[in-house]
Amino acid sequence: MSEKLKLKKGDFVIVISGEDKGKKGRILKTFPKTNRVIVERVHMIKKHAKPSQTNPQGGIINKEAPIHASNVMLFNEKQNMVTKPVMITRPDGSRIRVCSKTHDEL
Repeated sequence: MSEKLKLKKGDFVIVISGEDKGKKGRILKTFPKTNRVIVERVHMIKKHAKPSQTNPQGGIINKEAPIHASNVMLFNEKQNMVTKPVMITRPDGSRIRVCSKTHDEL
C-alpha cells in the first residue's frame, strides 16, 4: 500500500536530490498512484513532435517530465527554509495544512 502524497498542485518546492538539485518551482501536476510530481522548469526533456494543426512546423519541444516526490521538499517562501507539511484540526472541525516549524498556514 502506497503512502499518501502530501504535496499538492501549486505548492512551492525545492529539489533536494538528483540532477536538478537546488532548483525551486511550483508543482504543476501530481500523480499520487505513482508518487510523482511535475515541477515547473525542473527535469526538462526534449520531445520530438510531428507536424500537426496546432504545431504545423513540428520539431523539438522542451517540456517538464515527472520526478519522484521523494526528491522534492516543501519550501516555505516566507521563512526561506524547507519544511514538512502537518495536518492540524481546527476547533470547528476543519483540517488545514501548516508548516511544521513555524505553524504558518500553507
